[in-house]
Amino acid sequence: MQAKYLTIKDFIIDQIERSVWQPSEKIYSENELALKFSVSRMTARKAIDKLCSEGVLIRSQGLGTFVADLRPMSSLVEIRNISEEIVSRGHEYSCQVIDIQAMIPGKNLAILLGVPDDSAVYHSCLVHHENGIAVQYEDRFINPKFAPDYLDQNFLDLTPNAYLSRVAPLTEADHIVEAVVPDEKITLALNSTYPCLKVTRRTWCKGGIVSVAYLYHPGDKYRLGGHLTF
Repeated sequence: MQAKYLTIKDFIIDQIERSVWQPSEKIYSENELALKFSVSRMTARKAIDKLCSEGVLIRSQGLGTFVADLRPMSSLVEIRNISEEIVSRGHEYSCQVIDIQAMIPGKNLAILLGVPDDSAVYHSCLVHHENGIAVQYEDRFINPKFAPDYLDQNFLDLTPNAYLSRVAPLTEADHIVEAVVPDEKITLALNSTYPCLKVTRRTWCKGGIVSVAYLYHPGDKYRLGGHLTF
C-alpha cells in the first residue's frame, strides 16, 4: 500500500500537470490537505517538503506554498551554448536543421554584419529541442570572413554558437529583447501559438562582426533571465 504522503504528492502533481494549478498559483495549505486526505498535518507537510526539494513547489514564509515556474530559463547576462544549458538541467538536447545556405543580404542586414550588400553571407535556420520539445527557433546570418567553413558543419552534433566560439572567439555582443507574435513558419516550427520572446543578438570577434542571430523562444515554454551581483 502506498504511503499516504505519496498519495498527496501524486495528487498535487496531477493538479499541476492538468493545469488546475498554474505556475505561481497558491495550492492547498497543509491543514487543507490533511483534512482532504484524512491524515495528520505532518504527513501533508512531508508531501509538500518533498515537492519543494524537487523544485515543483515554492514555499513562501507567511504566504503559503506556490507552484514553481518550471519553464527552462535562458541567461541574458552571458552567452551560453543552448545545448550545454539543456544538458546542464539533466535533459536531452536535439536539433532540427531547417536551412543552411549562402545568400545575398538585404541592405539592412549587410549594415548589421558590416559587409557590402552585394556580397554573399551565410545563413542557417535551426530549431533546438529540449526533451523533444521545441524551445528555440534560431535564424542566424554569418560573415564568411570569420567562419569560411560554416556551411560544411554538421549542426546536428555541434551548435552554431559552439562552432563560432571556436573559430572566431567572441569579444562582445549586443542584445535586444522584445515580445513578438511569430509568423506562421515559426509558429509551425515551434509547435506553439503563443507570443514569443525574441532575442536579437549581434556578436563580435577581434576582427569585426561575426554574426547576427534572431532567437525566438515560445512564451509558454521558456523564460529569459539572470542573476546580477552588485
